[in-house]
Amino acid sequence: MTDELPDLRASDADRDRVAEILRDALAEGRLAMEEFDERLTAAYQARTVGALRPLVADLPQPGHGGVPAARGGPGQPAWRERIGGEPSSRRAFAFWSGFVRKGRWTVPRTFTAGVFQAGGQIDLRDANFEADEVTLRCFALMGGMEVVVPPGVEVQVTGWGFMGGFEPDDSAVGEPGAPRVRITGFAMMGGVGFRRKVSKLEKQRLKAERERERQAEPLGREAQPYGREVTERRRKELG
Repeated sequence: MTDELPDLRASDADRDRVAEILRDALAEGRLAMEEFDERLTAAYQARTVGALRPLVADLPQPGHGGVPAARGGPGQPAWRERIGGEPSSRRAFAFWSGFVRKGRWTVPRTFTAGVFQAGGQIDLRDANFEADEVTLRCFALMGGMEVVVPPGVEVQVTGWGFMGGFEPDDSAVGEPGAPRVRITGFAMMGGVGFRRKVSKLEKQRLKAERERERQAEPLGREAQPYGREVTERRRKELG
């Protein structure tokens, strides 16, 4: 698409590209939720390329041209932005209590965690990673530990237990560019598990898209399939 064709009819793919840019801007804090809602609604309602272009004119855009190309998939190229940097924490331990590592933190190449008659949680949904492969060394003695990873991350579990155990990995293939997480260690009379879960921000995105779908339905038949397609894709990502 070129600047000389502002009245060219917008396709579902064009709307999808703009929606992806808006979601990235929301995640990076460039847009408040209210403004995100307004722009996303306008994107769903846009009939021409010229109507879409102003919605992302003040936002970072990959490539060149009027409406940039779409990302390769969920989390891309955001994964590249989340790999690299100095670790903010290398270890955690809890005795008769608990620990939590979550939010914006940088996971080192090797993170060591231990619990004794206690519990712990290592949440990687909003984390950055020092390298494209990180190892979590988990030791649980009469306690439990949970690792939470976002969709798209490959997980390999190699830990073993005595009167306890490690939850096996789910053999899910990681997205291109996403980090790999290895979970190893030892559990005795305790356990180490992991689960995939989207972040709170991603849930807000899904909620916003559902609302946009509801608002877009009266606009006509051509707007409805797009809204259902986007929402269905996000539902699949939620598992």
